[in-house]
Amino acid sequence: MSPVKAVLFDRDGTLVHDVPYNGDPERVRPVEGAREAVALLRAHDIRTGVVTNQSGVARGLISDTDVRHVNRRIDDLVGPFDVWAICPHGPDDGCHCRKPQPGLVLWAAGRICTAPADCVVIGDIGADTEAAERAGAHGILVPNAQTRPEETATAAHVAPDLLTAVRAVLAGPPKGRVLADERPIGAAFRTETAPVLAPEAAPSRAAAQTRGRPR
Repeated sequence: MSPVKAVLFDRDGTLVHDVPYNGDPERVRPVEGAREAVALLRAHDIRTGVVTNQSGVARGLISDTDVRHVNRRIDDLVGPFDVWAICPHGPDDGCHCRKPQPGLVLWAAGRICTAPADCVVIGDIGADTEAAERAGAHGILVPNAQTRPEETATAAHVAPDLLTAVRAVLAGPPKGRVLADERPIGAAFRTETAPVLAPEAAPSRAAAQTRGRPR
């Protein structure tokens, strides 16, 4: 049995394709392998949850009800999940839950009676993995087209896709810089439009993650 007790997923860009400030359940599209990844965890008795920033509520672009409807649709298509942790605040509200603050991770772990050290957080941006680190959990970055090169270069653990990340979790907390693709990090995750910086050329973690996302 895996020593990992729970996996907490970011929502937009990780479980489902990112539609900024989405309040329409009909626009929900799971990423490839999302349903299989969550089912695999359940089959191994690993609990699952979602930790998501939804600043569209604070901005007045969507309502709490919209968020619940979208989440219910994701539960139907990908879940069900054991816990949902949602931050409705904006980036300037000074809350303790908005990632990269650790509040969402700590709250979700508490709700499912799991120590943060026994949790893995999987997300697509640096704020997700930093929130995991601050909470005392383990983080895995699954880069996509919106992930900044410096976030990939500075992440402690990187996987090329969601299912690979979940399969790695079955053996325990993540180990190693790249979980599946053994090419150098720059080659493994370079895109046509945004070449990945070599780690020694990347900005510091703080500099890389202070620039916000519209979530």
